[in-house]
Amino acid sequence: MPLHATRKPALLVLEDGRSFRGRAYGAEGETFGEAVFSTGMSGYQETLTDPSYHRQVVVMTAPHVGNTGMNDEDPESKRIWVAGYVVRDPARVSSSWRAQRPLDEALRDQGVVGISEIDTRALTRHLRDRGAMRVGISTTETDPARLLERVRASAEMAGANLAGEVSTKEPYIVPAVGERTLRVAALDLGIKEMTPERLAERGVEVHVLPSTATLEDVLAVEPDGLFFSNGPGDPAATTGQVELLKQALERGLPYFGICFGNQLFGRALGFDTYKLKYGHRGINQPVMDLTTRKVEITSHNHGFAVDAPIGEETRTPYGVATVSHVCLNDDVVEGLELRDDAGNLKGFSVQYHPEAAAGPHDAAYLFDRFVELMGVSTSSTTGEEA
Repeated sequence: MPLHATRKPALLVLEDGRSFRGRAYGAEGETFGEAVFSTGMSGYQETLTDPSYHRQVVVMTAPHVGNTGMNDEDPESKRIWVAGYVVRDPARVSSSWRAQRPLDEALRDQGVVGISEIDTRALTRHLRDRGAMRVGISTTETDPARLLERVRASAEMAGANLAGEVSTKEPYIVPAVGERTLRVAALDLGIKEMTPERLAERGVEVHVLPSTATLEDVLAVEPDGLFFSNGPGDPAATTGQVELLKQALERGLPYFGICFGNQLFGRALGFDTYKLKYGHRGINQPVMDLTTRKVEITSHNHGFAVDAPIGEETRTPYGVATVSHVCLNDDVVEGLELRDDAGNLKGFSVQYHPEAAAGPHDAAYLFDRFVELMGVSTSSTTGEEA
């Protein structure tokens, strides 16, 4: 008996009424979320366990998914966060020597409802043309009209404040590798495990704090710098963390933000944010660093962006802000810099994922830039080497 014949029929219905029929993949049941597509050809395990995908149903554009299985070394968090998973041709067996369980088994064990054997190319083109939208997947409902009613009654991503749902509840420390040279307070808005590891490799002791941390919590760490992580939700609905960042910038604390941390940095500097039509998701997005004029191939997962003028300086209460990185596909702002009147760097952020999990390593230099920023700041304020 063919493998697909053992899987229950499944139904996918988009918010605008378009529907697809396929077979269950992962857990059986029903799920709802925002339909987005990821263009990565590999790295699905890192995608699935990235907290930034909370409440999103991920459509894989690569047709063959699951051939490397799942292992215990590559997850970016303790669980799978996607609300649902859509693939075209699931692998029948895991062929990697590192695999410890099949992908569909991992999805099933964690209750992640998915669908397979649908035309993901047609679905991706539809989302690209119409934009990201709410979606439902069900193995129990056969009537598209009835499922559509529940899709339209489900929560939207715009206006959603989700950082508290994915953040650590208690602080923890990632120790420096070798001699500790610096200490960073990292606000967990949905942090990927590889990020503090990249800092630790550079001699940084990372104190990971809950998303509800106050300025007093940050200062209690006695940090050389402040870091804001990636995470899910609408930056316009995430206000408490913006106020914390403003207070930290007023005190001159060096800052580095990734992804959601870039959007909150933008809002702290006085810029607006907006929802992209279908976002950037995948490990193959070209970005130019306007500081060095180098082009990087980068890993993305964002549905919102900062509305800041490219090629202009903006005066803020904390210094002069400029756009530092842009996406070469569509000119979306992919990074910001803050400098004082003398041109010294005070803080910066990028919209993508320099920790490269999964993805290219072109942007690893950004962690070095943060270390250099903290070193300069520490020596200039204390008269000692960092």
